[in-house]
Amino acid sequence: MLFMINLLLGIGLLVAGRKLFWLFVGAAGFFTGVDLSTRFFQGPEVLSIVVGIVVGILFALLAIGLRAIAIGVAGFFLGGAALLSLAGSLGFERGDFIFWIVGGILGVIFISAFFDWALIGISSFAGASILVQTLSLERPIAGIAFIVLLIVGIVIQFADKNRGKRDDD
Repeated sequence: MLFMINLLLGIGLLVAGRKLFWLFVGAAGFFTGVDLSTRFFQGPEVLSIVVGIVVGILFALLAIGLRAIAIGVAGFFLGGAALLSLAGSLGFERGDFIFWIVGGILGVIFISAFFDWALIGISSFAGASILVQTLSLERPIAGIAFIVLLIVGIVIQFADKNRGKRDDD
């Protein structure tokens, strides 16, 4: 079940993270809830999924009500999770918390300076990371797949952004 949720969220973030910012923020909450529940509680996978869904819904509601704050928080959590995942796929120790903090700080800075571009970049980065991790790809295939998925996500979201500009003219 977690495989399917991760797959759907990864694809959603990859191709529509900018447009569906509440999905972007809700996904940050979901992955944070799942990660924290698996770190601190030894229970069935269903417990982690329920905690992730509850936190994700709270984050999505926060995104709708307090957009700027919610996106900053999501930028921190998704930036941290994405850099942690990328570091793990490159062979660094997955439990190294510094990757989470550095990725989170970079995510907040990036999203504050270039909001639309940040959403495109971070959501594509997070979607590609989630998909590569969910599919359990081995190195170097994981690195190649990550780069290809990242480019595909950016191209799709950039084209959608430009299509929206043309429709407004």
